[in-house]
Amino acid sequence: MFNTTMHDMPRALQHLLEREAATPTEPPRRTFLKLSAVSGFALGVFPLLSQAQGSAAAPAALKPTQRPGAFVAIAADGTVTVTVNRLEFGQGVQTALPMILAEELDADWSKVRSQLGTNDMAYADPMFGTHLTGGSNSIKNSFTQYRELGARTRAMLVQAAAARWGVDAASLRTEPGVVLGAGGRRASYGELAEAAMAQAVPERVALKDPTQFRLIGRPTTRLDAAAKSSGQHSFGIDVRRPGQLTALIARPPVFGAKLQSVDDAAARAVKGVQAVLRVPLDRGAEGVVVIATGYWPAKTARDALKLAWNTSAVEKVDSAAQLAQYRALAAQPGPKHFDADMAPLASAPRKIEAEFVFPYLAHAPMEPLNCTVELSEQGATLWVGSQMAGLDGMAAARTLGLKPEQVRVLVQSAGGGFGRRAVPTSDYLVEACTIAKAAQTAGLRAPIQTVWSREDDLQGGYYRPMHLHRARIGFDSQGQVLAWDHVIVGQSIAAGSPFESMMVKNGVDVTAVEGMRAPYPLPMRLTVHHPKLNVPVLWWRAVGSTHTAFVMETLIDQIARDTGQDPVAYRLKLFGDAHPRHRSALQLAVERSGYGKKTLPAGRAWGVAVHESFDSVVAYVVEASVNGGRPQLHQVTAGVHCNMVVNPRTVEAQVQGAALMGLGMCLPGAAITFKDGVVEQKNFGDYTVARIGDMPAFNVHTVPSADPPTGMGEPGLPPLAPAFANAIARITGKPLRELPFKLT
Repeated sequence: MFNTTMHDMPRALQHLLEREAATPTEPPRRTFLKLSAVSGFALGVFPLLSQAQGSAAAPAALKPTQRPGAFVAIAADGTVTVTVNRLEFGQGVQTALPMILAEELDADWSKVRSQLGTNDMAYADPMFGTHLTGGSNSIKNSFTQYRELGARTRAMLVQAAAARWGVDAASLRTEPGVVLGAGGRRASYGELAEAAMAQAVPERVALKDPTQFRLIGRPTTRLDAAAKSSGQHSFGIDVRRPGQLTALIARPPVFGAKLQSVDDAAARAVKGVQAVLRVPLDRGAEGVVVIATGYWPAKTARDALKLAWNTSAVEKVDSAAQLAQYRALAAQPGPKHFDADMAPLASAPRKIEAEFVFPYLAHAPMEPLNCTVELSEQGATLWVGSQMAGLDGMAAARTLGLKPEQVRVLVQSAGGGFGRRAVPTSDYLVEACTIAKAAQTAGLRAPIQTVWSREDDLQGGYYRPMHLHRARIGFDSQGQVLAWDHVIVGQSIAAGSPFESMMVKNGVDVTAVEGMRAPYPLPMRLTVHHPKLNVPVLWWRAVGSTHTAFVMETLIDQIARDTGQDPVAYRLKLFGDAHPRHRSALQLAVERSGYGKKTLPAGRAWGVAVHESFDSVVAYVVEASVNGGRPQLHQVTAGVHCNMVVNPRTVEAQVQGAALMGLGMCLPGAAITFKDGVVEQKNFGDYTVARIGDMPAFNVHTVPSADPPTGMGEPGLPPLAPAFANAIARITGKPLRELPFKLT
């Protein structure tokens, strides 16, 4: 999601956090640590846990995010349930965070379980003070937090054993799931949990030396792997409440359009239809919602609606005209992000002039958007896969006319998201709440699940912005860049959002320029234009690096080729001594791939790229070919520097998944285009996503490190496309300037 902008995010979120903190919740007391194996641990019953520890037991200096009571439950049989403060949507946090906590708790891993949290402040990101799953920050920001939560819980269990045996706690030690004392004394965590509840929560705890880790760093099967691979895992779309109804919205063909007329007679006649209502939608649009007893009656009725739309007052974007507009803007003066002397450009002995075009991209998660809303006299409960449960809960409260503490957001697993479930407008939650409120007014008192179809998602959502880059580069025969004049044209993601004041600096949205120039010492002038168009845009996995990495790494590679230098050696020369993590990642990928040592089959070529995003560095060395005019990726070797690795299997899976998504950007049909304001793509039949058959042979290698972990949800995506493109350029002799690839 946020990448380098995370340095500014605390300030960007500040006024939102103040608003969230201004409405504190008073949660009911609940049992800490000890929960019977019969009753289990039902978060939905206890939505507000930020003070669940109890004021007598927890030091006032401890924030809700630091208190074990909301995070750890130990049953009589020793089962440890860890609550995860993030959305799990494929990135593996529902295993990695419990691993971190269990490491310091000294838990028996075979008895560790996990579940997702709520919009309670206990589950806010400890660095930013608000609920956030994004920016590849889950492990990075909660590493120390979950270690301390585990250590505090362990200390309380030890103290409970010391009190039981009348000995000094310092004389005791733990092994997985048990406290041990002199003379063969032992007590399981399950036995001690109730007594541990009465112990004071230590404000300060000593953490393990990393050399003592037995879980962190060990390849570990994900806790949700069995359920997901067998079809037993529940996602937000699987929520079923008693009497639940399903809602589908007929949306305008052009963003922001309003209804001119509605003929719903045929829709109302469909069996199972409970209501057909006119409702306001995101960005000032209007729509018609069909509420029925299930998805298919709702869809059948929606298809039967006869609607006329008034599009006269909204802009109708056309992709061809938009590209012409962007090209004209690129020739105009604009705000500068970098500014260097361009005088050497005119006299440079060698030059490159290049234009790059990147289309709109849809997030297209496997599970389309959905939100279940249940209204009651006490307030509202939402079941939803949210990346920002706190801010979404506030938006729901405003929509429903409730106090924030009357809204419970029960975070559900999501089948992907890639940024689409972290929307500043909370669009799909607001629509779901608007529908629930309208249905109640119409006399329907039932839980309502609002569902987006795949077509709704591709044609009515938010997109990765379209971008145009232009570069003029002057360099000498040694590859030394003398001047680099660069222009980026593309919509601002932050403009018009609560993040604008801090993420748009001097007229430049920092998400559009992240990944430019660094790590190369280049004399660059970077001009940026942010046109405003009637297309909603949002962060998309890896955000700005999805286009800046392609531009930087293909141009650096071209300079190496034009000056007869090996692309790896050229990059290492540019790094100098300033970027040891880039150097280590690239050298690891080169070493493990056999680059420069093994002979490739006829028709294949090497491709190289390295890029840092979200404080992690990923280098790719790939083997590719062109078969029948179609580029084909055969082998990928990754060198990764993400500091300490919590779960090697998670890192491997994230790099592979991100790379496959990066590969998808290269495939024909991987673009969202507009004609007369209407999105031309409707489903996966005409919007390409990478499939299992596109996946090359893949090897992931990590640089050993004892430093605190950095993010891995997104860094594997940006360098894949340029590495692939660089291999193709070596085969064809022509650099690729557009995504998806076009060889003719």
